[in-house]
Amino acid sequence: MRPLKKELEEQGIEVLGWETGQVTGWGEAGTVLYPAVRWALRREGSVIIDVGYGVAGARTLHLLEDVEENPDLRVLAVINTTRPATATVPAIIDHVRSLGRVDGLINNTHLGDETTAALVQEGAGVVTTAARELGIPVVATAVVEELAFFLGERDREGNPVRVLHRYMPRAFW
Repeated sequence: MRPLKKELEEQGIEVLGWETGQVTGWGEAGTVLYPAVRWALRREGSVIIDVGYGVAGARTLHLLEDVEENPDLRVLAVINTTRPATATVPAIIDHVRSLGRVDGLINNTHLGDETTAALVQEGAGVVTTAARELGIPVVATAVVEELAFFLGERDREGNPVRVLHRYMPRAFW
């Protein structure tokens, strides 16, 4: 998000994170938590926290104040079935269970510019099957604007479809 921070803030989205120039030279120091993130759950309105992929990312939630006491907090695991660690129902189940608390799944199956509507729908089937076995809902299937027409308001499994505008291709530094 660092390279996109100013652009997103111009659109009214407050990004709590370091700017690219602020982290230059950190090297082996790793990622230092942006101070305001610790208090993110005390902010007004919707707060989305992208903790990264996998167990290490999920552990970041424990650094936030009020994470255990917040009744409105929902932890959603974003699943892309084109990644090896989440390509099959058993793999998704193992992955989600390794994260700790997860309240729902988001199907974000894609291959960047090579994504097709059929691929997204195939992912919806895999993610929905895993969600049923885990006993949690699929909150949404994500699809890029260009393919939204082919999915409609619901994917083939009946999950709501959320249309995304891709910013991340411009996020490489």
